[in-house]
Amino acid sequence: MELVITLFVIGLILILVEMLIIPGFGIPGILGLLSVLGSIAYSFYEFGKTIGLYTLGGEILVTSIIIWLVLRSDTWKKITLKETITEKLKQETSELNIGDNGITISRLNPSGKARFGNTDAEVISQEGLIQPSTPITIAEIDHSKIIVTKSK
Repeated sequence: MELVITLFVIGLILILVEMLIIPGFGIPGILGLLSVLGSIAYSFYEFGKTIGLYTLGGEILVTSIIIWLVLRSDTWKKITLKETITEKLKQETSELNIGDNGITISRLNPSGKARFGNTDAEVISQEGLIQPSTPITIAEIDHSKIIVTKSK
Protein backbone atom coordinates (compact mmCIF):
# COMPACT_ATOMS: atom_id res chain seq x y z
CA MET A 1 0.00 0.00 0.00
CA GLU A 2 3.00 2.32 0.54
CA LEU A 3 3.76 2.19 -3.18
CA VAL A 4 0.18 3.21 -4.05
CA ILE A 5 0.34 6.21 -1.70
CA THR A 6 3.84 7.18 -2.86
CA LEU A 7 2.87 7.05 -6.54
CA PHE A 8 -0.26 9.10 -5.84
CA VAL A 9 1.58 11.80 -3.85
CA ILE A 10 4.36 12.08 -6.46
CA GLY A 11 1.76 12.28 -9.24
CA LEU A 12 -0.22 14.95 -7.42
CA ILE A 13 2.90 17.04 -6.79
CA LEU A 14 3.90 16.81 -10.47
CA ILE A 15 0.41 17.84 -11.60
CA LEU A 16 0.46 20.84 -9.24
CA VAL A 17 3.92 21.82 -10.53
CA GLU A 18 2.52 21.68 -14.05
CA MET A 19 -0.48 23.84 -13.11
CA LEU A 20 1.33 26.47 -11.06
CA ILE A 21 4.91 26.71 -12.28
CA ILE A 22 5.32 25.33 -15.81
CA PRO A 23 2.92 26.66 -18.45
CA GLY A 24 1.18 24.33 -20.86
CA PHE A 25 0.92 20.56 -20.65
CA GLY A 26 4.40 19.08 -20.62
CA ILE A 27 6.50 16.34 -19.11
CA PRO A 28 5.66 16.95 -15.41
CA GLY A 29 1.93 16.85 -16.19
CA ILE A 30 2.23 13.68 -18.23
CA LEU A 31 4.43 11.99 -15.60
CA GLY A 32 2.05 13.09 -12.85
CA LEU A 33 -0.96 11.71 -14.69
CA LEU A 34 0.85 8.42 -15.37
CA SER A 35 1.90 8.19 -11.72
CA VAL A 36 -1.66 8.71 -10.45
CA LEU A 37 -3.08 6.23 -12.96
CA GLY A 38 -0.28 3.78 -12.11
CA SER A 39 -1.15 3.95 -8.40
CA ILE A 40 -4.78 3.15 -9.20
CA ALA A 41 -3.85 0.31 -11.57
CA TYR A 42 -1.39 -1.15 -9.06
CA SER A 43 -4.05 -0.97 -6.33
CA PHE A 44 -6.50 -2.96 -8.47
CA TYR A 45 -3.82 -5.47 -9.48
CA GLU A 46 -2.30 -6.02 -6.04
CA PHE A 47 -5.30 -5.69 -3.67
CA GLY A 48 -8.36 -6.55 -5.76
CA LYS A 49 -11.48 -4.85 -6.99
CA THR A 50 -12.84 -3.56 -3.65
CA ILE A 51 -9.63 -1.90 -2.45
CA GLY A 52 -9.00 -0.64 -5.99
CA LEU A 53 -12.37 1.11 -6.05
CA TYR A 54 -11.75 2.61 -2.60
CA THR A 55 -8.37 3.83 -3.82
CA LEU A 56 -9.92 5.31 -6.96
CA GLY A 57 -12.62 7.10 -4.97
CA GLY A 58 -10.15 8.36 -2.39
CA GLU A 59 -7.76 9.68 -5.01
CA ILE A 60 -10.57 11.45 -6.87
CA LEU A 61 -11.76 13.04 -3.62
CA VAL A 62 -8.28 14.13 -2.46
CA THR A 63 -7.32 15.43 -5.91
CA SER A 64 -10.56 17.41 -6.21
CA ILE A 65 -10.12 19.00 -2.77
CA ILE A 66 -6.47 19.95 -3.39
CA ILE A 67 -7.15 21.41 -6.84
CA TRP A 68 -10.14 23.33 -5.43
CA LEU A 69 -7.95 24.75 -2.64
CA VAL A 70 -5.20 25.73 -5.08
CA LEU A 71 -7.58 27.41 -7.51
CA ARG A 72 -9.43 29.41 -4.84
CA SER A 73 -6.32 30.65 -3.08
CA ASP A 74 -4.50 33.91 -3.81
CA THR A 75 -2.00 32.05 -5.99
CA TRP A 76 -3.59 33.24 -9.22
CA LYS A 77 -3.79 36.84 -7.99
CA LYS A 78 -0.05 36.84 -7.33
CA ILE A 79 0.96 35.55 -10.76
CA THR A 80 -1.42 37.50 -13.01
CA LEU A 81 -0.80 40.90 -14.55
CA LYS A 82 -3.20 43.46 -13.07
CA GLU A 83 -2.12 46.54 -15.03
CA THR A 84 -4.38 47.50 -17.94
CA ILE A 85 -2.48 48.68 -21.00
CA THR A 86 -4.48 51.40 -22.70
CA GLU A 87 -1.97 53.04 -25.04
CA LYS A 88 0.01 51.81 -27.97
CA LEU A 89 2.92 53.42 -29.78
CA LYS A 90 1.95 55.59 -32.71
CA GLN A 91 4.91 55.36 -35.03
CA GLU A 92 4.41 58.66 -36.75
CA THR A 93 4.33 60.65 -33.47
CA SER A 94 6.80 58.53 -31.54
CA GLU A 95 9.65 60.28 -29.80
CA LEU A 96 11.30 56.99 -28.86
CA ASN A 97 14.50 55.73 -30.43
CA ILE A 98 16.70 52.66 -30.20
CA GLY A 99 18.99 52.99 -27.19
CA ASP A 100 16.58 55.10 -25.10
CA ASN A 101 16.50 54.13 -21.43
CA GLY A 102 13.37 53.71 -19.35
CA ILE A 103 11.82 51.77 -16.50
CA THR A 104 9.15 49.10 -16.41
CA ILE A 105 5.80 50.12 -14.92
CA SER A 106 4.30 46.63 -14.96
CA ARG A 107 5.82 43.18 -15.15
CA LEU A 108 6.94 42.30 -18.69
CA ASN A 109 5.79 38.75 -19.27
CA PRO A 110 6.99 39.13 -22.04
CA SER A 111 4.91 42.23 -22.80
CA GLY A 112 3.84 44.99 -20.46
CA LYS A 113 4.03 48.73 -19.86
CA ALA A 114 7.14 50.91 -19.55
CA ARG A 115 7.93 54.59 -19.13
CA PHE A 116 10.55 56.46 -21.19
CA GLY A 117 10.79 60.00 -19.83
CA ASN A 118 7.21 61.29 -19.99
CA THR A 119 6.05 58.65 -22.48
CA ASP A 120 4.31 55.43 -21.40
CA ALA A 121 4.34 52.66 -23.98
CA GLU A 122 3.56 49.00 -24.45
CA VAL A 123 6.80 47.06 -24.80
CA ILE A 124 7.95 43.50 -25.36
CA SER A 125 10.84 41.96 -23.45
CA GLN A 126 13.53 40.27 -25.50
CA GLU A 127 14.69 38.38 -22.39
CA GLY A 128 11.41 36.99 -21.07
CA LEU A 129 10.12 37.99 -17.63
CA ILE A 130 11.22 41.41 -16.30
CA GLN A 131 9.88 42.65 -12.94
CA PRO A 132 8.33 46.12 -12.38
CA SER A 133 10.67 49.07 -11.67
CA THR A 134 13.53 47.48 -13.62
CA PRO A 135 15.72 49.74 -15.81
CA ILE A 136 15.39 48.84 -19.51
CA THR A 137 16.79 49.93 -22.87
CA ILE A 138 15.08 49.92 -26.27
CA ALA A 139 16.83 47.30 -28.39
CA GLU A 140 14.62 47.44 -31.47
CA ILE A 141 11.55 49.22 -32.84
CA ASP A 142 9.66 47.10 -35.36
CA HIS A 143 6.66 48.99 -36.75
CA SER A 144 4.51 49.49 -33.63
CA LYS A 145 6.43 47.04 -31.43
CA ILE A 146 9.06 48.28 -28.99
CA ILE A 147 11.44 45.50 -28.02
CA VAL A 148 13.46 46.08 -24.84
CA THR A 149 16.23 44.46 -22.79
CA LYS A 150 17.37 44.97 -19.21
CA SER A 151 19.81 47.86 -18.89
CA LYS A 152 23.34 46.83 -18.10
